[in-house]
Amino acid sequence: MELDKMDENDWKYHGEGNKSLVVSHVQHSRVLRLLKYPSQDAEHTQQRTEQAYRHIHSIVDFSKNVMKPLLGEAYVHSGEVVNLPLEFVRHLSLKVQQERPELRCDKVMDTFSGYALCLPNLTHLNARHFGDHRLPLCVEIKPKCGFLPFSGHVTKECKRKVCRFCMHQHYKLANGKWKRQSRYCPLDLFSGNKQRMYIAIKHLLEEPQNNFKIFKGGQLIFSCTDGAEQQPDLSALAQQLRPHFTHSTGLYKGHLSAKAVLNEFIQVVSSALLSSWNCSRTGEPKKAHPAEGRGYCEASPVHRDLHRNGTNGLSKDSVLGRILQAQMLDNLDIEGIYPLYKRVEQYLEEFPKERSRLQLDGPYNDSFLEWVKNCPEEDDGSVEYAIGKVHQYRVAMTAKDCSVMITLAPCEEDEVLESNLEIQPSKPRLTYSVSILDLDPKPYDAIPYQHKLDSKIVNYYVRSTHSKQELTSSSSLLMEREDRTLVFHPV
Repeated sequence: MELDKMDENDWKYHGEGNKSLVVSHVQHSRVLRLLKYPSQDAEHTQQRTEQAYRHIHSIVDFSKNVMKPLLGEAYVHSGEVVNLPLEFVRHLSLKVQQERPELRCDKVMDTFSGYALCLPNLTHLNARHFGDHRLPLCVEIKPKCGFLPFSGHVTKECKRKVCRFCMHQHYKLANGKWKRQSRYCPLDLFSGNKQRMYIAIKHLLEEPQNNFKIFKGGQLIFSCTDGAEQQPDLSALAQQLRPHFTHSTGLYKGHLSAKAVLNEFIQVVSSALLSSWNCSRTGEPKKAHPAEGRGYCEASPVHRDLHRNGTNGLSKDSVLGRILQAQMLDNLDIEGIYPLYKRVEQYLEEFPKERSRLQLDGPYNDSFLEWVKNCPEEDDGSVEYAIGKVHQYRVAMTAKDCSVMITLAPCEEDEVLESNLEIQPSKPRLTYSVSILDLDPKPYDAIPYQHKLDSKIVNYYVRSTHSKQELTSSSSLLMEREDRTLVFHPV
C-alpha cells in the first residue's frame, strides 16, 4: 500500500462500532480501522494525535503479544499501524459520512492524527476462489460469554442459573436499545452439542441484533441496524445463500426450499465453529474442560432434555474452545475482582509511581502475559496477586466481547485441499477460514463502571422476572375464579 498515493475513491464504508470505523479497499483485500471521538473533542488536536498513536499501538501489541498466544496463531491477525496522509483521511471522512447509520453519528472519525490500523479483509478468501455467481460468504458472530460464573464471590443466586447475555436482554429492552428480545443463548453455542448450537444460530438469524452479520463478496447482506422495527427477512436471505447450497435434498419445485438452504447454512457454520486446525490427525480432539457451574442457562428456550442429555463436544483447539478458555480466566467474577481493584487503588495512593511497574496501561508485552499466566491461585494479600487477577479479568473481558469471522468459498470438484481447510456437511464442497477479531484491551479504569453495570443488570432482571411471576400467578388465580363462575348458571 503506497501511502503517498492514497485515494479516498479506492475505499468504501465497511462498518463501525462504538470506538472505531472501518473502510475496505475496492480492489485489494485490505481494510483500514480508524478511531472515533465525540465531536466536541475535535478542538484538542494535539492531545488527540498523541492518544491515537498510543491507542492504535496498544491494540496491535495486545492482540499480538497477549491474545494471539492465548487464542492461537492461526486465528488472530494483529495488523500493522499506518500513518495516513491527513488530506486523504479528511476526504475519506466526508465520503463515508453519508453511509454511516444515524445513531452512530454522535462521534466523528479521527481526522487529526492520521494513524490507523491496516488489516486483511477477512470477508474474503484467496482470490482463486472467487467465482462469477458464487462469491465468498462471510459470517461474523459476536458469541459473548459462554459460561455461568462459579465464583464463591457471587452474591445473587440467579447469576449461577441465568447467563449474563440473557439477563442483559431484559435491561436493554427496558432502556430502548432493542425493540425485541433475542432468544439466542451463548451457553447453547458454546455447548459443543450440535443440536443446541443449531438452535442458537437459528435464534441469531431470527434476531441478529449486533451479534450476527453475513457478507457476500465483501458486501454486507444481512444484519440488524440499531433500533430496527422489522424482523429480518429470512426468505430473502435464503435467496442470497441458495447458490452455495445446491444438493438434491430439500428440493421444492426444482429449487432448494428456503428452510433447507438455511438448515444447510447453519450446519456449515456449526461445523466451522467446531473444527480444529491444531488437533492431531491420529488422535481424538482434546475436549474443553466444562466450567465448574452448570452447563446450561435457565433462560435458554432449548428443551430441558437437550440440556440434560446433550454431551459437550467442544474441542479445546476449536475457535469456540479457545475463546471459552480465555473467558474462563475470569474465575472470580466482577464481584470478586472489584475488591482486588480497590486493593490496587489503595496501594497506588501510597506508591503512585508503581502504576508503570504494574503495567495498568501497558505496555502489552511478554511481561504482561506473565502476569496473566502465572498469577497464584491463592490470595496472599499482596498487590501482585491483586494485579495478576485484574489482568486476567481484563483479558477475559476481551474474550467475552470478541467476534468470530467464518469465511466460506465454494471449491471446484477436482480441487485438492488440505483436510483442515474443507467443510463437507453435505455435497457442496466449501473451503473456509476462521479468525478472531475485536481484541482490544479493556481499560483497567473501567472496572468500577463494569461493577455498577453488573449490579444494574442483575437487579433489574430479578425485579422484572419477579414481577412477571407475580403477574402470571395472579392471572392463573383469576382464571381459576372465572372457571368457577362458569359452573353456576341461572335457573
